[in-house]
Amino acid sequence: MPVSNELLEYQKVDAELRKIEQEIAASEERKKFMQAKKFMETAREKLEAYDRHAVELKNLRDDLAARVEETTKAIAEYADLDEILEESGGDISFYKKNAQALLEKLRAVKAELNKLIAEVNAASEEYKKFKDQTIAMQKQYKEYSEKFKAIKNERAEEVKKITEKLDAISKKIAPPILERYQQKRRERIFPIVVPLRGDFCMCGFEFPKYHQSELASGNVVECESCHRFIYKP
Repeated sequence: MPVSNELLEYQKVDAELRKIEQEIAASEERKKFMQAKKFMETAREKLEAYDRHAVELKNLRDDLAARVEETTKAIAEYADLDEILEESGGDISFYKKNAQALLEKLRAVKAELNKLIAEVNAASEEYKKFKDQTIAMQKQYKEYSEKFKAIKNERAEEVKKITEKLDAISKKIAPPILERYQQKRRERIFPIVVPLRGDFCMCGFEFPKYHQSELASGNVVECESCHRFIYKP
């Protein structure tokens, strides 16, 4: 791929377009818009995760409540134990051990339930904060979407003139060369075509000797380090 004055001129004009793009990209309006956009893209997934967690907590609460009720009923059966054993003459120590075991079980289940209630309250508070944040981000998205659009519209005429210049120059450049240039542009490499500085690329990579003859003949060599197109003036 040989370098041409047209390609270098194209890059020079393209640098003006890139400068505008960078200024727009660095604007506070775009930053706020992108922040809200990114948040909104993940908000639905996060809200669904909160919903799933809420269902899990509810199921755990229902299970623990059922266990408390079951254990409470079992303990209630021992309310008239002394009277029953007086009539039947049974061993009271055996029943008291069972009753004590049930009481310990009830305490343990209630402790689990209290812990779960605390977790539910924390999850509820977290959900509320996220919901408030979502509402705020929806407002920010709408507001800064308009502001970002306004900034782009302000520079639209400049962009149009530069684009027209680029279109005119591009007609003098071979399509395969222009396509390779555009591919580098999409990869966020810029400048794309740069002169060899001594034996070095602008990135500091030293060009091997076997590339020197190719460069000397007017061809462009891709830098192995930064992937720019290097030519020898």
